Amino acid sequence: MPAQLRQLRQQIKTVKSTAKITRAQEMIATSRIVKAQQAVAASKPYADQITQALSALVSHHVGVDHPLLHEQPTDNRSAVLIVTSDRGFCGAYNANVIREAEALIRSLREAGREPVPYVVGNKGITWYRFRGREVAETWHGFSDRPTFASAERIGQRLTEDFLKTDAEGGVGEIHVVYTEFVSMLTQSVQVRRLMPLEITEGETGKVAPAYEFEPSAQAALDLLLPNYVESRIYHMLLQSAASFQASVRRAMKSATDNANELLGVYTRQMNQARQAAITQEISEIVGGADALAESGGE
Repeated sequence: MPAQLRQLRQQIKTVKSTAKITRAQEMIATSRIVKAQQAVAASKPYADQITQALSALVSHHVGVDHPLLHEQPTDNRSAVLIVTSDRGFCGAYNANVIREAEALIRSLREAGREPVPYVVGNKGITWYRFRGREVAETWHGFSDRPTFASAERIGQRLTEDFLKTDAEGGVGEIHVVYTEFVSMLTQSVQVRRLMPLEITEGETGKVAPAYEFEPSAQAALDLLLPNYVESRIYHMLLQSAASFQASVRRAMKSATDNANELLGVYTRQMNQARQAAITQEISEIVGGADALAESGGE
């Protein structure tokens, strides 16, 4: 019985330490979610304005053209950019992204295309390498706090590969699988086609403003389109970062609740074991006293 009590005390101590860690992680994630949401909100005006400018340019200048605006039916390869996290303790966050990416890869193969993965985040990189799957490029180390420089590197590589032919190792279209932050409780995995670009004029009935571009509309298009691609990737990285922090918070809260519940179970078991030990000691004392009384009476 003393051995059982020692074991239960050690288990209670371990669970208490675990609950402290998970609670601390939950609080850290909660504070980081606010900063991640602010970063998403700060990036939105720029993305909206550059989209509006591109829409106006394409709408009002019929003669302008760019390879990023056209389908490439002769290129059979499709790039799939998969945005995962560098760290774990985030529940099913990475599993959901990889599951959607694998579903997209299967659908591309069924359509007769050759999918080419590009992976962001150590978790996704490890998943593909462990299974011996080839990837065209990997990036890691910034999933928690992405910067525009990180998005610029990704955008430049994807744009370069899009402009190449299949023979040169290029791709004909680019898809992105990332997680969109909806709320603290809801994060949704999204699949978006990034290239070829689909520029729309915005809301129905709203006429795009007529801009004057210097030195020319074509030069502006050549400059704006790569920036537009990079800004979209940056916005997706920020959305994924906010979703990751929300997933960490939810997972750590669940772990803390489970630890507290387990702590209650172990505490009850320890109290029962202690009471059983006390009862046994009392029974032994009473039994010994009865034996002494009987021997003295004889």
